[in-house]
Amino acid sequence: MPNGFAHTDMPASSAFAAGDAPQEGRRLHIVLFEPEIPQNTGNIARTCAVVGATLHLVEPMGFRLTERNLKRAGCDYWDEVDVVRHSCAEEFLERHAGCELHFFTGHTQRLYTDVEYGAGGADAYLVFGRESRGIDPFILDAHQDACVRIPMRDGLRSLNLSNAVAVGAYEVVRQWQELR
Repeated sequence: MPNGFAHTDMPASSAFAAGDAPQEGRRLHIVLFEPEIPQNTGNIARTCAVVGATLHLVEPMGFRLTERNLKRAGCDYWDEVDVVRHSCAEEFLERHAGCELHFFTGHTQRLYTDVEYGAGGADAYLVFGRESRGIDPFILDAHQDACVRIPMRDGLRSLNLSNAVAVGAYEVVRQWQELR
C-alpha cells in the first residue's frame, strides 16, 4: 500500500505529509469544503501534487478516504500530496482566521484574475465548495470581500470542481512565476 494510503483513516484536524517536508516561503493551499465525489478529489490531489500545493479536506465528505476509493479515483499521486483534514468548515475557518482566503463562487462579480495572490509573501488559500451546492451562503456572506469567480456563459451552472480548482491554482502559479 502506498504511504499516502496508510494515513487515510486519521481523525479530522490532522495532517499527513505525503511529499517532502513543508516548503519555505509562501505556499498555495487548496481547500475543499465537504467534497462529495472521490474522482474529483483524486483529480484535485493530482493537481496539488503537480503544482506543490497543500490539499485541505473539510468534513463531512461524501466518501471515505480508503485505498479502494482512491484507486477508483485514478489518483496515483497521493504519496506526493500534503493533505490536512479538518472536522468542519467552522474549525477550518477558526484555525485559519487571518490567513489569505479566497472563496470561489458564482455569487460575486470579482474575477479570480483580479486578485494578487500571496501579496506580501503570504500563503494563498483557494477555497471551493461541494459539487452539488458550492460554499454555504452564510460563509460567503461573512467573507464577501474574499469571494472570486471564474467567468462563464450565462445559463450554465458551473465548471466541474476539479476543473475550477485547476483554473484557480494555475492563476496562482502564473502570478508567482512558479514551475517555469
